Amino acid sequence: MQNLEQQLAQELSLRPAQIQNALELFAEGATVPFIARYRKERTGEMNEVQLRELADRYAYLTELGERKTTILQAIAEQGKLTDELKAKIEACTQKTELEDLYLPYRPKRRTRATIAREKGLEPLAAAIKAANRPNAPALSLEAEAAKFLSEQVKTAEEALKGAADILAEEVAEQAPYRAYLRQYLLESGVFMSQIKAAHPEGTTKFEMYRNYQAKVQAIAPHNLLALLRGETEDILTLTLSFDEEQVLYYLESEVIRTKTPAIKQFYREMLKDAFNRLMKTSLISAVMAEKKAWADGESIKTFEANLRDLLLAAPAGMKPTLALDPGFRTGCKTAVISETGKFLEYQTIFPHQSAAQREQAAKTVKTLIEKYQIQLIAIGNGTAGRETDAFVTEVLQGIERPPIKVMVNESGASIYSASSVALEEFPDLDLTVRGAISIGRRLQDPLAELVKIDPKSIGVGQYQHDVDQKLLKKKLDETVESCVNYVGVDLNTASKELLTFVSGLSPSVASNIVAYRNQNGAFRDRRHLLKVPKLGAKAFEQAAGFLRIRGGNNPLDNTAVHPESYGVVEAIARDLKVPLSDISKSLDQLKAVNLKQYVTDTIGEPTLRDIFRELEKPGRDPRAEFKYATFNEAVKEISDLQVGMQLEGIVTNVANFGAFVDIGVHQDGLIHVSQMADHFVSDPKQVVKVGQVVSVRVLEVNEGLKRISLSMKSSDSPPPNRGDRQSNPRPSSKGKAPAPESKPSSLEDLQAKFGRKRPK
Repeated sequence: MQNLEQQLAQELSLRPAQIQNALELFAEGATVPFIARYRKERTGEMNEVQLRELADRYAYLTELGERKTTILQAIAEQGKLTDELKAKIEACTQKTELEDLYLPYRPKRRTRATIAREKGLEPLAAAIKAANRPNAPALSLEAEAAKFLSEQVKTAEEALKGAADILAEEVAEQAPYRAYLRQYLLESGVFMSQIKAAHPEGTTKFEMYRNYQAKVQAIAPHNLLALLRGETEDILTLTLSFDEEQVLYYLESEVIRTKTPAIKQFYREMLKDAFNRLMKTSLISAVMAEKKAWADGESIKTFEANLRDLLLAAPAGMKPTLALDPGFRTGCKTAVISETGKFLEYQTIFPHQSAAQREQAAKTVKTLIEKYQIQLIAIGNGTAGRETDAFVTEVLQGIERPPIKVMVNESGASIYSASSVALEEFPDLDLTVRGAISIGRRLQDPLAELVKIDPKSIGVGQYQHDVDQKLLKKKLDETVESCVNYVGVDLNTASKELLTFVSGLSPSVASNIVAYRNQNGAFRDRRHLLKVPKLGAKAFEQAAGFLRIRGGNNPLDNTAVHPESYGVVEAIARDLKVPLSDISKSLDQLKAVNLKQYVTDTIGEPTLRDIFRELEKPGRDPRAEFKYATFNEAVKEISDLQVGMQLEGIVTNVANFGAFVDIGVHQDGLIHVSQMADHFVSDPKQVVKVGQVVSVRVLEVNEGLKRISLSMKSSDSPPPNRGDRQSNPRPSSKGKAPAPESKPSSLEDLQAKFGRKRPK
C-alpha cells in the first residue's frame, strides 16, 4: 500500500499524506462531494476533480496489482519465473505492458510453433538462433536441418520451416518489440476509409468519409467514432495503413546480428512471417482499441461538461407556472404547476385549428393565468412550438402585468412521460400531460426535473450510443451527483429521484425520506432525519450538509454548514453578541472576525472560510441569474431564414467541432469552431456552454438537407489562421520507424458543416 500511495502521489502531483487520507476516507464510505466539501483539512483541500481522478487511478492500479499476482503465480507454476521477469512484472504501470510480458507464458491453442516442437525441431531453432550471433561459426542450414529428418519431418525444407515457426513465435511474443511497434502505429499510422459500392455518392450521412485519411495520432474523437459507426453499419470500410517496410526494417535491425547471407535471408523471411501472421492483426486491434478508448473518454468528457452546464442552468424560480406542450392536430396540453412544483390542473386547448377554437383557447389561457396568478409560462420547443409561442404572445398583449414567457428545450420530455417515474408520480394522467408538467418544472428548476431522465436521453451528448456504456453511465452519474450536491436540495420538496443523488443516500433511503415526510409532515430540523428508517449516523453525516430546510427550527439548516460545525457558529454568534438567527445580518462584524481563534483539531481554516461564506449569503443558490432568449417573431421555419440575419438563440449542445444552437425553427443550427470568435478557438467549450444565450448570424441555409450554418464572429472579421489544420497524410516508404514522440499533434478540425435535428 505504501508503494501504491507513493506512486499515486507522484502521478497526480499530490503529497503522500493527501493520498493516504483520501483513500482512508473512501474506505470509510465517504463520498466525493462530502470529502471535497467537509474534509478539506484531511485531504489538503483536494477538489472533486482530483478526488475522482484518484479514485479512478486507484481502482485501475488495484486491478493491475491483482492481475500481477495472478500472472506471477501462473508463470511460477510453469517453473519459468526468473528474478528479472518478476521485477519487470512488478514494475508495470499499464495493463497492456503487463499482458505483453505474460504473452509468452499464456496458455494457448496448438500453434504452428507448438506442432514444430512436437516434431522435435526446437534444437534446430536453437542452433539457427546461435548462428545469428555476431562472429558465430558458419552454419549450413540444409546440413543442420538434415539432422532432424524423421517420419514426421520428411525434408530439410520442412524442418527449416518448422524451426522458423518456432523462432517467429518467440519474436512475436517479445514485449519490447510489441511495445515499440504499437507506439509506431499510434504515431505514424493512418486511418483510411472508403464508402462501399452499394452506397452511391450523396446517399449516406457518412459522405465526408468516402475517401478519407487521417493520422492516427491526429484524428479527432468524433471523426473516429463516426468511422467506427460507419463500419458497424456496413456503409464504409476502415483500415489502418502504415509503412510495413519500416516495420520490417525495425525488426531486422533489432533481431538480425549475423553477417552470413544465408542466415540473414532466413531471418528476413522469418521476421516477415512473424509480423504478418502473428503480430500485425493483434497490434492493429490493440491500436484500434486504444484509440477507441481515447475517443470514448474525450466524448464522455464533452458529454459530462454539457450535462453539467444543463443541470446547473439558472432556474426561473419556484413560481406559479403555466406549461404548454404544443401540438397541432391533438392540441396543446396545458398544465398548471404551483410554486412548489405541485400539479394543479390541466386543459387541452386548440389554438391552431379554427378561429372559434383559437378564441376559446385564448379565453382558457387567460382564465388560468388569473385563477392561479401565473408568473411563468413554459412552452415546449418541439412541433408547433413557435406557433404556440406566437399565440401566447397575442394572449398576453391584453394583460397589464403579463407573466414571463419562455421557450423550453423539451429534449427527453417524452422519455420521462413514458417512464416508471412519471407513471408512479402521475398514474392517472395522459403521457402528453405528464410531458407538459415536466416542461413547466424544467423551467422552474432544471436540476430537480432533469435528474428524473436518463442523461443519455437529454440530447447533449456526442456519439453517446457508440462509447463505452459502462464508463458513460459511471461518469454521468458522477456528474449528476456533483451538481445535485453543489446546489443543495430542499429536504421538504425534493423528489426521491433528486434525493437519490444526495451524498450518502441510497434509493431505498431516499424513498423512506419521502414516505416519512408524507406521513409526518415537513421536516423542521435536520436531526429529525435520524428518525427515517435505515438512515443511520453514517448516512446522516454524509447527507446532512447538502439538505436544506427553509423556515425550520435552526437557521443553519438552510445553509451548507454541516451540523458537526454548528457549535463553532454558535460560539461566533455568542462572541459577536448577536442571536444565531441574525448572524447573517452582521456582515461587518463577521468580516472582522479572526478565523484562527476558532480553529480546532477537527475544524481548520478551510472549513471556517466555507462557513463564513455561507453565513454571508445563507441559503443562496450558486447557479447563475436566469436569462432567456428572445426569438425573432418573423422567423418560425427554416424557410424564413435569410443569409446575414442576426438572431438570438440558445446553445443546445457543444461538440468537439462546434456548437448547436436553437434559433426557433425546429432545427438547430451549427456554429463551426472556426466561426465562434474573431480569434482562433481550439476548444468550443472555452467559448460557449449548453444553455447559454448567444447572438448569431446566419451564414448558410440548405433547406433540402435541413442544414443551418451560423457564426458568432463579427461580420467584417478576417478568416482565422488555420495553420494547424492537418492535411491528409500519406505514409512514407523509406527509412526506419521514428522514435516515439512525447506528445501527439493537435486534433483535426471537422471539415464538413452539418445540421442537427433536435430530439424530443
